[in-house]
This record gives sequence, C-alpha cells and structure tokens, in this order.
Amino acid sequence: MRLTIFHRTTYGYDAGVPYGLQQVRLTPKARAGQRIIDWSIEVSGGTKELTFDDEHNNAVDLIRIEPGATELSIICRGEVETPQTDGIIGGHGGYAPLWLFRRQTSLTQVGEGVRGILADLKSDDADISRLHALSALIRDRVDYQVGTSDVETSAEDAIRNKQGVCQDHAHVFIAAARELGYPARYVSGYLKIDDVIDQDATHAWAEAYVDGVGWIGFDISNVISPDERYVRVATGLDYRGAAPISGMRYGSAQEELHVDLRVQTQGQQQQQSQGSTSGPS
Repeated sequence: MRLTIFHRTTYGYDAGVPYGLQQVRLTPKARAGQRIIDWSIEVSGGTKELTFDDEHNNAVDLIRIEPGATELSIICRGEVETPQTDGIIGGHGGYAPLWLFRRQTSLTQVGEGVRGILADLKSDDADISRLHALSALIRDRVDYQVGTSDVETSAEDAIRNKQGVCQDHAHVFIAAARELGYPARYVSGYLKIDDVIDQDATHAWAEAYVDGVGWIGFDISNVISPDERYVRVATGLDYRGAAPISGMRYGSAQEELHVDLRVQTQGQQQQQSQGSTSGPS
C-alpha cells in the first residue's frame, strides 16, 4: 500500500525560549519490505544541527530551537510503500543486542497488575498464539480512553487505572512479554485508519521476538498484528527510546502543542486534489 503522510507538530511558547534542543525520530524505517519513496523534515523556528542513527537504528534529527523563538514547527511529509507481512518483521538488527530487550525499564516494571494478567494466560499455547492471547487480555483489562495517561504513566499505572491509550497498551504488553522471557520492544509510527484522513496523534504498538520467526508486531489497542496500513518509524525499549519528539529547553515559557496529521492512500490524495481544484460549473 502506498501511503502519503503529512505531519506538522507546532510548539507555541508564551515567551522567547533562550535555549532548547529536540530529538526528532520521525523518519520511517526502510526495513522488512517497507520502502521510503520520498520523505522530508522541515523546521521553522529551529535549526537541524545533526542527523544520526541511534542504537535501535532509528534516524534521529537533533534540532536546536532558535534563541528567542516563540514558536517551533516541525513538518514531515512524504510517501511510504508498506507491505502485508502479518506483522512479521523478521530477524534482529541494529546495534542493540537481542538480550537487551528482555530488560525492564521504569515504564515496564512488573508488579501485581502484570502478574495478575499473566496468571490468567494459558501456558500451553504456542508462542504466537500465546502472545495474541496476551494482547487480547491486556485490551480487556485496560480500556482505551484518550486523556487518561501521559508519557510518565507506567504499565502498572495503566493496569491500576484500568484505562489508557496505545502507548500504555504497548508498555503493559512489553512488561508481560519480557516477564515470560520474550525480548520485546516499543514501536512508534503511523496508522492509516479506515475512512479517516485527519488525525491528532501518531500510533504505538509493540513487537516481541519469537525464536525461529523473529520480531512480530502486536497492536494491542486494535488486537491485531500490523498490516499494510502501518508505517514503522522508531523502536526502543519503551516510549522514551522511540518518542517521535523529545527534548529539553531552558526558561520559564509555557508551552502549547498543536498537531496536524494526515495519513491517506494515494487514491484518497488524488480525490482530495481533484475536489480542491474543481470549481462550480
């Protein structure tokens, strides 16, 4: 599937920012059949200082906020061709060793909540069936509710609150999968939602490594494995390692965030273009 993506993130500040840096992980991965046809990142109110690959083979742009800026805008646009792989990514790659993905982080620490979910999981299922069952259990225990968590919400917090978003579902799955002995990681990316073009956030899911198969994706929020509607962008041990944008700034300015995101097929884009150029007869 060919997907066209436009993603603008704008930070507005009520006072000039004396100094700030942002790490941007918004370039899709060219792996497992996913092909970048065209991609660009433009910055207004800041300067690209450096581009590098991190330990997870994520492309990272380091952006310095212009001194005194009251607005920073990061615009990503391009076209990506995605395959239908039933969520299978394949063998391990990158600089981080596979064993590292068995290590829990502060966002995936295992407690009473994760252990309670695992207690209800059948132990005699084959690996992939077991992980799909885990995904369904988590979705049943943690209701999808926007605005009920933030970037500091841990897996145990989400289970205790019984609600969260895709980020929280991914953290619970990762914590549980690692507790079962599977290497697991967090994935941030884009999702083409049926009959929807305009969105207000990127998507997140998880991947687990199964011997003999490799990495397999699990979108817990939708209880499926990712298909051609998904664009893989960044991976990490948890959200912090794969966050689309993260950083720091000095000063006391208050921040306001606005996101404009459109994910559409080539056909939808052509229809939209024809509709905007055709006038009344």
